[in-house]
Amino acid sequence: MKNITVSRTAPKGPDFYPTPAWATEALLAYESFEGEVWEPACGDGAMAKVLEKAGLEVYASDLHDRGFGEVGVDFLKQERETSNIVTNPPFGLAEQFILNALHVTDKKVAIFSRLAILESARRYKSIFRDRPPTRVLVFTERVTLYPSGLVTAGTSTIAYAWLIWDSAKIGQECVLSWISPGRKPNSSIKRKKPISGLKLSDLGL
Repeated sequence: MKNITVSRTAPKGPDFYPTPAWATEALLAYESFEGEVWEPACGDGAMAKVLEKAGLEVYASDLHDRGFGEVGVDFLKQERETSNIVTNPPFGLAEQFILNALHVTDKKVAIFSRLAILESARRYKSIFRDRPPTRVLVFTERVTLYPSGLVTAGTSTIAYAWLIWDSAKIGQECVLSWISPGRKPNSSIKRKKPISGLKLSDLGL
């Protein structure tokens, strides 16, 4: 299948790349959530709708008006408390989103992001050294994010993952898990049971 590279300037504002429903469904196959779930970068509701369909209590907001949720809410300036945050933040603001999400939640934070977010000495110092995720869920199938309104064709060369912070497991070693193949629409691979997680020490890291 043809690979694609898309511009980071999207039609309806910066970093507007709706998350495919199957990527959020994959998270829900591995993680459960109790209490309210806040989606603070909801865009057109692509992620929030999947969460609502799963029976979760969802509050959706966004700084930009993309036709869904409460508009004009700058998450980086919010002190509103919630049980959980599940979101796909603009990559350029992911660090700030994570820090504020950890500040305002008392249960779980789930961030959909490029796997490359785990790199960088700056993010290590600001986040991961003192507050590493309790679980990293790596997609075994490529997730392709398209700018809203554009024709969906081709596949991405970027690897993605869910980073999870579970307040009940803070202080425990980070577990690295893989999202088993077969969840992507039209996948030729039969879905299998979840792949067991590994502690990073098991890998000698």
